[in-house]
Amino acid sequence: MKKRIFAAAGLAMIVVLAMAGMAYATLSGLSDSEIEARVKDLVSKMTLDEKIEQMHGSAKPANIIRGSFMSGIWDTAENKRLGIPALKCIDGPRGVGMKGATAFPVGMSRGASWNPELEKRIGEAMGYETRAMGANILLAPCINILRHPSWGRAQESYGEDPLVLGTLGSAFVVGTQKHVMACSKHYIANNIEGSRFSVNAVIDERTMREVYLPHFKMTVDAGVASVMSSYNDVNGFLAGQNQHIITDILKNEMGFKGFVISDWQNATDNTLLAANAGMDIEMPTGAHLGAPLKKAVEEGTVSQAVIDAAVTRILREKLSFITPDFSKGYDKSKVGGKEHAELAREAEQEGAVLLKNDNGALPLDKGKLKSILVLGKLADTPNTGDNGSSDVPASYVITPLAGIKAKLSQAGVPAPQVKVIYNNGADLESAKAAAKGADAVIIVAGMTSKDEREGGYGTGDRLNLNLHADEEKLIQAVAPETGRLIVIMEAGAAVLIENWMNDADAIVMAWYPGMEGGNALADLLFGEVNFSGKLPITFGKTLDQYPPFDIKAKEVKMEYFLGYRWFDHNNAEPRFPFGYGLSYTTYQYKNLKLDKKKVGKSGAVIASVDVTNTGNMAGEEIVELYVGYNGSKVERAKKDLRGFTRVALKPGETKTVSLPVKAESLAYYDVGSKSWVVEEIEYSVMVGPSSADKDLGLKGSFKVSGI
Repeated sequence: MKKRIFAAAGLAMIVVLAMAGMAYATLSGLSDSEIEARVKDLVSKMTLDEKIEQMHGSAKPANIIRGSFMSGIWDTAENKRLGIPALKCIDGPRGVGMKGATAFPVGMSRGASWNPELEKRIGEAMGYETRAMGANILLAPCINILRHPSWGRAQESYGEDPLVLGTLGSAFVVGTQKHVMACSKHYIANNIEGSRFSVNAVIDERTMREVYLPHFKMTVDAGVASVMSSYNDVNGFLAGQNQHIITDILKNEMGFKGFVISDWQNATDNTLLAANAGMDIEMPTGAHLGAPLKKAVEEGTVSQAVIDAAVTRILREKLSFITPDFSKGYDKSKVGGKEHAELAREAEQEGAVLLKNDNGALPLDKGKLKSILVLGKLADTPNTGDNGSSDVPASYVITPLAGIKAKLSQAGVPAPQVKVIYNNGADLESAKAAAKGADAVIIVAGMTSKDEREGGYGTGDRLNLNLHADEEKLIQAVAPETGRLIVIMEAGAAVLIENWMNDADAIVMAWYPGMEGGNALADLLFGEVNFSGKLPITFGKTLDQYPPFDIKAKEVKMEYFLGYRWFDHNNAEPRFPFGYGLSYTTYQYKNLKLDKKKVGKSGAVIASVDVTNTGNMAGEEIVELYVGYNGSKVERAKKDLRGFTRVALKPGETKTVSLPVKAESLAYYDVGSKSWVVEEIEYSVMVGPSSADKDLGLKGSFKVSGI
């Protein structure tokens, strides 16, 4: 039986954006016109001092250490005279940055789910916890496009493709803003930690528009309340002091109605440049948009109109989101509670990626095993990611070892039936001896916050993309002693595996899996849940396949071709392509059809394809659609992702998946005319399970002509 479904990146996004339009009224009970009238009235009554108070954080310099100021909440001033509430900001990308909050898998793991509906639910859970814990703006999502996997904060991003970033980021915004304000960050070109305070990102206009901005535009369209500027320079100006990207593009062209907030220290250094560029709020202090700003207004170097415009944006969002009974009805016991923990577990189930599975190494059958050896320090180490601004001090973390033990002690499985042996792997001879007697060996290896994290001044980035030398030696030493070696990797981005991949029978990319990660991994390893995650980034074979990366760079050219587009452009074969991921079942793609062979520039083509589960286990497949450009007058990528969706299939079931492609999504930015151009050429359509050419066997084409 065939069933028709539509793409998450297509029709479902219309629903997401429609929901975003209702966010303000849902929270404040005021219409847009009522909000604007109240804002105008308040601004007319405010003194210059009161206006400037709204434009900066209230932290004292001595308190600028994360966690030392209001238990992790950073605020701006409250105006009691006029009843204007304070902003109360809290991180972060993988959960609320306060003790006891739910630690979700990192953004990269959630990007691997390719599931905007799941990400909307995660945003909603984080928004609820934010509000229950006393804050009113969550500093997420992080939607920086991944230029290079060495970036220390790669884990916070959803991946290397603007469509994935924008689709998941927008869904997160909609979910979060059911409760509090969201904040898209870091605007823009934040890709290095080591020199993040000083590096100049050099971006040509076309590259900026087509690669570094589309996902931000999608979150603006979804109604995001705020946008955070990045630390780095963009074409010679601090991002937070760059009038072109803040005022010309974000506010004027994109139509962003919210406020721009600086990243924390070092994101602004000049009062006149910041204010006149369109920076609305400096955090966490008023070093530049405090007393110096008042002086600038009095001297006439910053106009009153600039101040009023910033304050209008700030008050608009405050009146939209912060109600008088803001905390009423929000139950703190839900913070880090069962409901959100189960969601974190679900997120890792969908985000973990099965990279290799030879000879049926997975899933493990509890009824046929007598002993399992678990190796590696990380198997028994809580490891949820960076300990910087994205840290979430959860009340507990289920490690892989704990998850495996819990799975084997559940009802119906007598405890002695499967023995779980743990060895940290430090002594190779001991590990080899233990492996000889085990039915299966699981090694957990990878990175921690010591390897990749938020940094600055030469720290934070991961320059070696291999596993640690002792972990590689452990894999190589144990492999000859067992016929079933499973390697689970924890990290925030790509890991090079050439030194040992042939030694492993199965490889799982777990990312940083969150507080319920161990349970989720056990669900997958024992086949109670099928793998469905796919890589949101490209895994190369060698470091030199990626663009140059220098943590001390004073200037970096932001390439037009990134990720899989970079690999295609350079004819480099990756180890695992973007969009790749295995399952315990198999899928067959057939019958690609396009509903039109010709479409106008304002029209759309709907591609449909039949997907069948040809295996013996139910599963969810991620269907990907790419577009190529035949005869373009400008250099384009070999193929661009232009649609995707998840489809659930029972064994033997077929569904027809429909993926819409708007002609306007195929435009390039013409620098000369300063406009977007949809070329009247032929476009290739390729559909399959990954970006690899061999997986995109179903092909079609259509032409764009006329309006």
